Amino acid sequence: MESYDKSKDSALPEDIEHTYPDYSLYPELTKDTAYGFLTRGCPRGCDFCIVKGKEGGCSYKVADLQEFWRGQKNIVLCDPNLIACRDWKDLLQQLIDSKARININQGIDIRIMTEEKAEMIKRLKVDAVHFAWDRYEDKELILPKLKYFKDITGWNQRKTIVYVLVNFNTTHEQDLERIYTLRDMNYDPYVMVYDREHTKGSDLCRRLSRWVNNRKIFKTVPRFEDYDPRQG
Repeated sequence: MESYDKSKDSALPEDIEHTYPDYSLYPELTKDTAYGFLTRGCPRGCDFCIVKGKEGGCSYKVADLQEFWRGQKNIVLCDPNLIACRDWKDLLQQLIDSKARININQGIDIRIMTEEKAEMIKRLKVDAVHFAWDRYEDKELILPKLKYFKDITGWNQRKTIVYVLVNFNTTHEQDLERIYTLRDMNYDPYVMVYDREHTKGSDLCRRLSRWVNNRKIFKTVPRFEDYDPRQG
């Protein structure tokens, strides 16, 4: 793993990175909930993502859990690639030991999943975990990992969500293939529209997102070609 250079511009000053948050500023959002980063940075450098430029091209530890958590019932992690960090095992153990409900809101990199990582993630108290199949060309790497993660955890569809990036560099046929494949594997796909603000509601990618992301419609209309946009 690439070492972390603290001299790089993307690093926050130490006193800022390690200051306990003033949760009283947003009491409604932070009631019984702690927010923070255990790691920053990501080695992926995806063209559609700003993390590498903002935080660096290596996942590195920046905090221990107690630096922003003091017994709250819920923990929201904003880490971009937690399990890419070389300290992943210690950090996951801290989350397990907290017995708090965990939300890793930026997702988990399924491409570097291992049996040991899956076993530890299984021990987390979570409502759901989020993966991503953004790059169609990662198919042969992602699908076996998704299969054995499901085999290890036994978690149902609602608890295993996979983001599917559209409107970037894939065809509509590739988008549908990813969506149908994930559903067949008992995962819950969720469509993310790239550059959404510059699309129209009538665009194919927007109609696709409405069909998939409305769970009631997605379950009752199994094929996109049968979806009527007037349904939702």
